[in-house]
Amino acid sequence: MQDTKKLLEVGDTFQHQFSFSQQEVNLFAIVTGDSNPLHLDEQYAAQTQFKRPIMHGFLGGSIFSKVFGVLFPGEGTVYLSQNMKFLRPMYVDTLYEAVFTVQEVNREKNTAIVKTQMIDKSTGKATIDGEATVMNKVRV
Repeated sequence: MQDTKKLLEVGDTFQHQFSFSQQEVNLFAIVTGDSNPLHLDEQYAAQTQFKRPIMHGFLGGSIFSKVFGVLFPGEGTVYLSQNMKFLRPMYVDTLYEAVFTVQEVNREKNTAIVKTQMIDKSTGKATIDGEATVMNKVRV
């Protein structure tokens, strides 16, 4: 658990491991309306370059929101922006690690720029690379 009294500093890092099941992918498809068979249909996906269903890119990226709002910097965080490059597909029942590195801190505006990456734990390769700007009046 993060020390909620510590201010963010350039170079601070945070990691969070997770995986998603096919049922969670199916629920995400219902919530978003993105029912692309590439995410939901094994037979369809088998005929693609991926050979099996892939997760929605934004489902993987949604972990960034969870971490910012709950874990790092945590409660009170306002998400101001996020860019993401989807570098590799993500698959269900695969362990990933979201990695956060503080790049800049602006105490006057209570904002921080944070590098956001998603790493496939089995290969060590990045699946998502990006950068977020967040505001937190207690932690920045």
